[in-house]
Amino acid sequence: MTSAHNHTHDKPVYKGWTGSGAVDLAKDQLVEKEFEVKPWDEDDVEVKVLYCGVCGTDIMALEGLEGPAPPNSICGHEIIGQVVKVGSKVENNLKVGQHVGIGYESDSCRECDACLRGQEQACANMTRTFFSKFRRGNGTGAPSQGGFAKYWRGPSKFAIPIPDGVDLSVAGPLMCGGVTMYSPLKRWNVGPGKRVGIIGVGGLGHMGVLFAKAMGAEVTAISRSGSKKEDAEKLGADRYIATGDDIGKAFKEYGRYFDMVICTSNPKSFPIQDYLPILNVEGVFCFIGLIVNPITTSIFPLIERNLIITASAVGSPSVIAEMFNFVKEKQIKPWVQKFDMDDINRALTSFKKGDPRYRYVLVNTDNGGEL
Repeated sequence: MTSAHNHTHDKPVYKGWTGSGAVDLAKDQLVEKEFEVKPWDEDDVEVKVLYCGVCGTDIMALEGLEGPAPPNSICGHEIIGQVVKVGSKVENNLKVGQHVGIGYESDSCRECDACLRGQEQACANMTRTFFSKFRRGNGTGAPSQGGFAKYWRGPSKFAIPIPDGVDLSVAGPLMCGGVTMYSPLKRWNVGPGKRVGIIGVGGLGHMGVLFAKAMGAEVTAISRSGSKKEDAEKLGADRYIATGDDIGKAFKEYGRYFDMVICTSNPKSFPIQDYLPILNVEGVFCFIGLIVNPITTSIFPLIERNLIITASAVGSPSVIAEMFNFVKEKQIKPWVQKFDMDDINRALTSFKKGDPRYRYVLVNTDNGGEL
């Protein structure tokens, strides 16, 4: 395999898995190709990729659902790796040999209100880790390339140090799905005495159960059927509601019950009005799943109980670092199934079918990752 160190340091050649434009994962195959990495900036790091999680956003991008895929572009934004090179202006006090995670964002402008408030994930000129472009320094205009590859290069501010004691092999999904769950739970002060409902026991929802329970809340998993009840209980859920076809009947005992409900599922339409009765006074309903159609509800329940309807996605570098300290303290481990990176096509096809229980992680065994 081509290594970053067989070439000049300022412009090495990397290898990664790419499709030619939009692909149909049911029949098309990603192929391993060399790709050009961004020119070096002194605040950059070079990272040997050990593990990279698979996220639904990768599937959407590869299949062209977010627009045309740039040629020779590499997805993967739940990257866990080891630093092999640092610049003279490196941030996060990173050193060669240290383990880091790279998530959905690879850079931001550093100058706007969102960035100055520590909300870099909301920067209007944020560089996404894949299918995006860098907008600062020597890398201006260069495409961002993700973690379905042997190495990653990018701004060190977005390479988050992973504390010793965190299981690297299951940490990838925390970089996107994990922080997407952790961030709103922290923002709305979930803890002992709070009742939290998690809609959907899947890649996101199962991490929501783990986090909310570790924060001390009473956790209820909410799903259409009873098929995930056993898993939800193993994850730590205190209660389980199967809504079935009669949501009103399923929620009959839960009027004004929950302090927070997080929706991780992503149907085209969502009947928010059916869920508002289960929220307590000043209760929060937070969307994380991507609901395509507009949501509609009467304003009266919101006024009557001071309800909040909100949404959330990923998190800033500082929130990710805070999450990892919490993960270490509580020994939180997402449920993952691992595939060799060379088996990426089988993994993506299986992912699209809905097989994961509950996240997939690709492993670069030749870089030292462990299956």
